[in-house]
Amino acid sequence: MSVLIQFAIGLIFGAGLLISGMSNPAKVLNFLDLAAIRAGSWDPSLMFVMLGAVATAFIGFRMVLKRQRPLLGDTFHLPASNDIDPRIIIGPAIFGVGWGLAGFCPGPAFVALGYGTLASVLFVIAMMIGMAAARALAERQPTLATPSYE
Repeated sequence: MSVLIQFAIGLIFGAGLLISGMSNPAKVLNFLDLAAIRAGSWDPSLMFVMLGAVATAFIGFRMVLKRQRPLLGDTFHLPASNDIDPRIIIGPAIFGVGWGLAGFCPGPAFVALGYGTLASVLFVIAMMIGMAAARALAERQPTLATPSYE
């Protein structure tokens, strides 16, 4: 049953990306293009999508973490540490650079596969290779290994 619920949540997320236009890399890149501000063609809609997502997550986490246990699980899996290590800086920096260059992040990239564009296919392939490389690197170097939250 939980797989069906997770699938439904993914469909809702994907529909939100389509409705908001955030699966279109041109919309994202137009938000990140600071020269577009001067030209009067800057698109602030991504900012509103982000603010909506942050507000929803803020309220949602507050409500969910008041529960004794998750609705579809036995325990919450939360980080055991608040330490900032190089992975917390480097990972988001690589993510941001990739997002700024391509206009895709993982969720919208998968949604954009439905458009059948070469750019979305190449991005998803490169993303999967990068994820496999990161996992292999983490497994080879114990200092960068992913901590277990269980």
